[in-house]
Amino acid sequence: MSGTLVVALIAAAGVVAFVGIIFLLWYCLFRKSISRTSETNSSEPSIQAGGNVELSGGVSYPSGLQGARSFSLEELNLATKNFSSVNLIGYGRFGEVYKGLLQDGMIVAIKSRQAAPSREFVEEVRNLSTIRHRNLVSLLGFCQEKDLQMLVYEYIPNGSVSSHLYGANQMSSEKLEFKNRLSIAHNAAKGLAHLHGFDPPVIHKNFKTANVLVDEDFIPKVADAGLRNLMERIGGASSTSQMIVDDVFIDPEVKHSGTFCAKSDVYSFGVFLLELVSGRDARTDQSLIAKVQNYQDPSTISSLVDSRMGSSFTTEGMKEFLRLAFWCLNTSSERRPPMSFVVLELNRIHEKEISLTTVMGEGTPTVTLGSHLFTAAR
Repeated sequence: MSGTLVVALIAAAGVVAFVGIIFLLWYCLFRKSISRTSETNSSEPSIQAGGNVELSGGVSYPSGLQGARSFSLEELNLATKNFSSVNLIGYGRFGEVYKGLLQDGMIVAIKSRQAAPSREFVEEVRNLSTIRHRNLVSLLGFCQEKDLQMLVYEYIPNGSVSSHLYGANQMSSEKLEFKNRLSIAHNAAKGLAHLHGFDPPVIHKNFKTANVLVDEDFIPKVADAGLRNLMERIGGASSTSQMIVDDVFIDPEVKHSGTFCAKSDVYSFGVFLLELVSGRDARTDQSLIAKVQNYQDPSTISSLVDSRMGSSFTTEGMKEFLRLAFWCLNTSSERRPPMSFVVLELNRIHEKEISLTTVMGEGTPTVTLGSHLFTAAR
């Protein structure tokens, strides 16, 4: 073989090797690019949304999906057996409320009313459906067909806090300890604070004990977030002048000005705290608000506290709880605390109460329990 041929073969081999290396590098870069694109545009909702929000029953719903699901009337008819009266579970500001079972196995609550189709309805529902928090009842979707407007929510199986406090389904005694009620208050406050954290804040405008629902584990979820706003925009909401004058949950300033603000919800939350600790309906026992002014008086505490709670609470913890309720109920909205502070304060009181009332060995600090208050009041 001539030298020229050898040189030519070596050169050809070098070119092939060079091309091979270039191809290999291109292939690796291409694969890496695909990998990055796949990670960025993953179809996994939890990646796109930045995590899931757990709904009732352990079902997860993507926390950041834009818009709400559009349900067909046929689908909701199947879910409710043609809106059978057997599945009618209540009436609300929006309309009748039905329990439904979707084909994918999810149980939902469907609110229905007669109304003409509206683009504003769809837009408002899509906006509200993006608000996700563990302590808010999630708005999953809507339906507009045959002059019907429907809202589809996650179903919360254990009813409202009001029904457990003074309704037909009152909680058993083991569910009524002060620590349990503090936990309910703290988590409900987190839901309301989440609404107020938006810019501009989402004002509930109808916060009350009946609108705080509890799941199987008694984790509270605030219902109807933004519903009054939706109805004001699409029509059908009662005007401020038509609101019941003696509705104790409504901020006195709203009754005069007709204008809601975040601190209006704080006032409503203060009434909620009173009902939670007393086990009484503030609408029929309006003396509760007057009594809380003397929250440091042991006789006042004994007359306010629900006897079903037992005596496993500290005097200090109860005073701090009632002081917070009194602060929320200040007649001046400017002097009420923001919900973000209420969350922190309830968490502090709750943790302190647990540490002081948990049975421990020797060296447990001496505290004044609620039983001392009731004894002193006799």
